[in-house]
Amino acid sequence: MFSGQRSFGTRASSTGTVLPFRASQRTSKTIVAARHDDDAPTATHAAPTSPLLRDDELTAIEVHYATTGMTAVQIVEAFTSRGIKLSEASFRKYVQQGLLPRSRRVGRKGKHRGSLGVYPAKTVRRINRVKQLMSDGHTIEEIQGQFLAFTDLIENVSEGLTQLWARLDDDIRRGTARELSKELGELRRDGDDLVKRADDLAQRVAAPRTDNLRLAGAAGSAEDLF
Repeated sequence: MFSGQRSFGTRASSTGTVLPFRASQRTSKTIVAARHDDDAPTATHAAPTSPLLRDDELTAIEVHYATTGMTAVQIVEAFTSRGIKLSEASFRKYVQQGLLPRSRRVGRKGKHRGSLGVYPAKTVRRINRVKQLMSDGHTIEEIQGQFLAFTDLIENVSEGLTQLWARLDDDIRRGTARELSKELGELRRDGDDLVKRADDLAQRVAAPRTDNLRLAGAAGSAEDLF
């Protein structure tokens, strides 16, 4: 599932603008050595100002990979390139626990090159959310109870609205009704607020289920997913 091929990802520049970056090549020896402590950022990575990706970084990644999807390596490096802990082993655990969508197989160009597992770009945002829940002290079972009930539906709404805003913005820019840009901006903010409120409500609805898991003695530690 994990290819040794490095591809393009995104990184933040010194000015705060999120830009594509070329994932650094590593020798197999370096990879093996890193896996002894594969959640730790490498010495070349600056200490993170936050244990999570910012919303503007998440949005830039989602836009950049909207059509192509992301390999597991690219997803891991979206975090580790910013000094945020995430190993390939942890990523596999996320998938096995049902916290992330499954990959789809995409054929590589050229003869006898096989296929590559590709994940939707929203996977990065999901990981960010799981890390947030872990930092709040939730167990694996609690995260599953909160996360799986409504996440897909809310993400679908958010993705649909994002596509709608992009198409409207494109038509407005190419058309003559430029005065509609302000109205679109207001509508976009309303949409973002709607998604946030729906997400907050979904968490409150799921809370009794996670409370029941805690009372039942669910002991899975979220640290297992770091």
